[in-house]
Amino acid sequence: MKIGFIGPGGMGSGMARNLIRAGNDVVVFNRSREKAEAMVGSGARVADLPADASRVSDVVVTMLADDHAVEQVVFGENGIAAGLPEGAIHVSCSTISIALARRLAAEHQRRGQGYLSVPVFGRPEAAESKNLLVVAAGPAELVERCRPLFDAIGRQTFVVGADPSQANAVKLCGNFMIAAMLEAFGEAFATLRKAEVPPHTFLEVMSKLFGSPVYSNYGRAIADEKFEPAGFALRLGLKDVRLVLEAAEEFCAPMPLASLMRDQFLSAMAHGQRDQDWSSVTRVAARNAGIE
Repeated sequence: MKIGFIGPGGMGSGMARNLIRAGNDVVVFNRSREKAEAMVGSGARVADLPADASRVSDVVVTMLADDHAVEQVVFGENGIAAGLPEGAIHVSCSTISIALARRLAAEHQRRGQGYLSVPVFGRPEAAESKNLLVVAAGPAELVERCRPLFDAIGRQTFVVGADPSQANAVKLCGNFMIAAMLEAFGEAFATLRKAEVPPHTFLEVMSKLFGSPVYSNYGRAIADEKFEPAGFALRLGLKDVRLVLEAAEEFCAPMPLASLMRDQFLSAMAHGQRDQDWSSVTRVAARNAGIE
């Protein structure tokens, strides 16, 4: 399959390499050209513009930081919408707002193009090792056409609905759950340090109790206080909490814990942690307990 890949950064580079390994013809574009050129050794070609990558593709995959980046790449004069052939598909793997997902679906439909929301769960190492959880939503026929791509980048695919924005709702609520876990770890570790219980001992108990690699991996990073380099920057965690609160307001679904997490992320930002891993939000609880 001919694939355009927009955004081969921390997450996207591993995803793009796995698409190449699966035998696809991949052309990449990145606003920072050096990131695109770094993919040449893996077998990718480099496009000068998003529209150029789109014109030669059956499917264009975007993996970008936020709504603004996606809007620029899709709706710009030389963007994906302008270059994508009729009948070709835009697969958005970015964590974006429900509102933007709806706008993307409408614009691509107007142009005779396909659109799927396909966010993923996992950190850069999971993207590299083809161990992502893939969440897809959109027309069933388009999902089946793209399933070989999903199989190439992840270990399991969940189809959650026919409306693309439903996948974005799942991704935002999932990231909220992870953020809530980070806060729980931060508060628990702060109390345990004052009780002179080693955090790693507590982590071993919790890993057995919950049996989740998410608990084990994040818990270890927090216990080790290893927040750099960032697998997922704290500023992006704040973005995602804001987006889930925006969705909750639309659906009249109160999320008081998400409101607390927004404030915790803002506090961490105020202390200069924007580019640290989002698990460093746990330092807020430590500061509140007088530990740092």
